[in-house]
Formats: sequence, structure tokens, C-alpha cells
Amino acid sequence: MHGIQLIWHGHACFEIRAAYNMLIDPFFRGNPSAKLLPEDVNPDIIFVTHGHYDHLGDTVEIAQRTGCRVIAMHELANYLKSQNVKAEGMNIGGKVQVNGISVIMTDANHSSSISDSGQRLYGGRAAGFILQINGCSIYHTGDTGIFGDMRLIGDIYRPDVVLLPIGGKYTMDPEDAAKAVAMIGPGIAIPMHYNTFDVISQNPVEFMHKVKDICETKVLIMSVEDVLEL
Repeated sequence: MHGIQLIWHGHACFEIRAAYNMLIDPFFRGNPSAKLLPEDVNPDIIFVTHGHYDHLGDTVEIAQRTGCRVIAMHELANYLKSQNVKAEGMNIGGKVQVNGISVIMTDANHSSSISDSGQRLYGGRAAGFILQINGCSIYHTGDTGIFGDMRLIGDIYRPDVVLLPIGGKYTMDPEDAAKAVAMIGPGIAIPMHYNTFDVISQNPVEFMHKVKDICETKVLIMSVEDVLEL
């Protein structure tokens, strides 16, 4: 065991508890699957994969209240700085150390923009994150379609756990997500970004069966607020 707790807050929002408390894509307010509100969480670090409202979510509110550090794509980080948030930008392929955690930003095949006062602002590229914590590698793909370099990401970084979308329409569906898992080759795959809204309604059991048909990865279907010990 690595002394890590992984908690799913619904949609693409995960909390990671180790020496520091981390949030990825903190979408609480307006998230019909969330059981918490922004004021219920107190992260040390927030990671934001892209600027869409269901991923940027409550980042500004949480970061302004707690003073936590936010890691995001360069252009998105610049926007967050304009909102009086302590943000650090990086880009695809970049690696940084954050409080002893190795952070790698990966590609994601998706768009990114920020909604601000009725305008759409450029948010740079969408991304994923690999977080290397206490000898455990966790890969949050962000919103993405399947792409060939997922195999390369798996070969180089050897993720122990992958968190990936299965909702379809805006991201991979269960079939493509299963193929992505086979390319990445993690020990555990956890589906996300499904059933939050009707337009991304999916049965995660279908994903689990498709993974089982093509590789040895274990699929773990989490319920909101489930805690996984790693």
C-alpha cells in the first residue's frame, strides 16, 4: 500500500489524500452527482485538465478561499491568475515537482475554453495529468478521445491506476475507453465522466466487460464518495 486514498466526487472530480490533499477538476456546484459543496473541501493543490465549466468548476472559489496552489495549462493558469488565484502553468510533456509529487502533463484530444461574463476565452489545450505519489502512478486522462500515444504514455510512465471517461459524445464511449485501457496497461481502470447528464448516459458494467475481453486490467466501478485505498 502507498498510503493514498482516492475519492470520486462524481463526473471527472477526484480527491487524492496523501501527505497533501489534492483535487482534480473540482466540479461541485451544479454537478447533479456531487454530494459535497465547494466549501466542504480544503485542498492543498488543485489540478485542472481544461477550461470547460464542468472541469474548471469551482476552482476559483475554492482557491480564493483556501489559498491553495492550482496547476493547469499555461493559458488557463494565466486566466486563473487574473482571478487572484495562485496558479502555475505548464504544458504537454512538462514535468514539475509540487510538494514532492511528480506531475506530468499529458496530451488529451479535446477542446478547451473558459466561460467568463458571457464570453468564451481561449483556454489553451486540454490535457491529462500523471501524478506520481509515494511510488504510485495515477493517470487522469482528462476529457479525451482515444489516441495512439496512449500506448506510449503507458510504456513510459507505467500508470498503476487510470481514470478515464466513458460517457461518449464529448469523449470516449465504453468501447473506445476499453481499447484505451488495453493500450495504457494499468493495474486498475476507473471509469468517469458518465451519467452526470442524460447526454452522457452509459452503463459502466458494459465498459468493465469490454475491458475484460481484451486485457488483464481490473475495472473498479466507484460510487460517488467511495474511498479507494492505494
